[in-house]
Amino acid sequence: MSDFSIPSYFTSAEDEPHKSRCKAILKAHPEVTSLIGRNPWTAMVLLCLSLLQFGVAYYVGNMGLSYWWLALLLAYGIGAFASHCMYVIIHEATHNLIFKSRFLNKVSGVVADLSNTFPGALAFRIYHLKHHAHMGDFDFDGDLPLEWEAKLVKNSSWRKAIWMFLFPILQISRSMSTKKVKTFNIWVIINLFVVLAVDALVIYFFGLNAIVYLLGSMIFGLGLHPVGARWIQEHFTLDENQETYSYYGPLNYVSMNVGYHNEHHDFPSIPWNRLPKLRAMAPEFYDTLIYHESWTKLLMSFVFNPSYSLYSRITRIDATNKI
Repeated sequence: MSDFSIPSYFTSAEDEPHKSRCKAILKAHPEVTSLIGRNPWTAMVLLCLSLLQFGVAYYVGNMGLSYWWLALLLAYGIGAFASHCMYVIIHEATHNLIFKSRFLNKVSGVVADLSNTFPGALAFRIYHLKHHAHMGDFDFDGDLPLEWEAKLVKNSSWRKAIWMFLFPILQISRSMSTKKVKTFNIWVIINLFVVLAVDALVIYFFGLNAIVYLLGSMIFGLGLHPVGARWIQEHFTLDENQETYSYYGPLNYVSMNVGYHNEHHDFPSIPWNRLPKLRAMAPEFYDTLIYHESWTKLLMSFVFNPSYSLYSRITRIDATNKI
């Protein structure tokens, strides 16, 4: 692929579209308010996924580090899906969609983070809520690739592939460097020590290969894997008139409907299991939007299509002028 540089991000003078579409949907379909609420059964999904991840970790850990290759194969084929779901649960807890109590939602986020090896749930809670409130503003939105990332990666296929592989590390470091968002508080510190303590216990009782599996699950679940294409699907665009995209393919069944991203941004108080009902109640608002049907196809397109780069994002003009 050629390495021609792309000059800048897309920019918009308009407010993000979700607030206005939410108001329009409420006016046309007031019945959607019946979908707002919480889903405490998400905690059962969390428990089952935790048992799966630590069970497989125990299995490969007992085999010894010489079976690292099997740990990585299982991480790609099984663990990536489980870890990705853990991050969806963290996302649900961030929006207080599991329990009514904020305390219990924060605890749920920490528990969902235990098998991810690297603590990020409570820091994610801080910057993700700012992403909703200030989408496209570099001072607040930790979801935006930074200028140095975009310049370094350009539209090179191999660089985009490496960027996707390193996405978990880059996302964590980016969110911690957002100018006007402080990502440290007592809960972030608790999250840090609890997860690192569990990592130490896993190494002591299960062996190093268990950590190879769990760490691989996290890296694949967030990076260079079909489910990792979720991060491209959500807000990367080749059309400056649309900055948020949904995915309606089969992997939603193993990803807790996280592909319904336009629906989520419009109504962040609706839990994951009811998002398809929202689309069904207001089809005229969603069927007219461009959407994706395959994460695998999107991943390939992002890596190999030179039209895609890290500049393929929409920023608010005021925020762009501050770069």
